[in-house]
This record gives sequence, structure tokens and C-alpha cells, in this order.
Amino acid sequence: MTDTASTSVTFPVTTALELQGMTVQRNLGVAFGLVVRSMGFAKSVGAGFKALRQGEVSQYTELLEDSRRHAIDRLIENAKLLGANAVIAMRFDSSEMGQQLTEIVAYGTAVVVAPS
Repeated sequence: MTDTASTSVTFPVTTALELQGMTVQRNLGVAFGLVVRSMGFAKSVGAGFKALRQGEVSQYTELLEDSRRHAIDRLIENAKLLGANAVIAMRFDSSEMGQQLTEIVAYGTAVVVAPS
């Protein structure tokens, strides 16, 4: 997995519909990055006990943060394959697959931008 912070500097990804100081020259369509993760048995048991108490379940928080970063990395890879140099209107979606699997998808519009 690449470092999302350094990648996003050279490959902008935004939830906005435009990039300030840039003009969209071409819209290449939807790009996405998908990851399906499992907590694993040992962490899942620990998280289950922690969930019995009130408060944050840090095992799930860490899993979802890592999964979102991984999904963004895959989104960037997919957008580059389409010929894009940026992604606008990026969003996340997630769902449960069975009892132990979580699907995270990052999607947005792959575009070619140039300075205004």
C-alpha cells in the first residue's frame, strides 16, 4: 500500500466538485477502489468484549481507518489506469458481508485537470 498523504499531493483527490486553481479538461468517468477486510478471530473476540462496555471500540476504528486508506490507494491506481491525473467528488461506501467481513469502497470521478 502506498502512502496516501504523499500520493494525494501529486495526485489530488477531493470530495469537492472541482479543484481550486484547476480546470477539468476531460471527465473520464467513475473510478473506484474496493477492499474487503476481516477483523480476524483474535481481534474480533477482544473487540466483542470491549463492545460490551460503552465507548469506542479501537480495534474496529483502526480496521476502518486502514481500510479507507487502502480503498483510496486503489481508487488512485484505478483512476491512473483510466488516464486521470485527479479525482473529484470522491465518496466512501461500506457494507457488511456476512458476520466478519466489511467492504469499503472509495469512488469518484476520474478527471484530467490543468492549471487555470
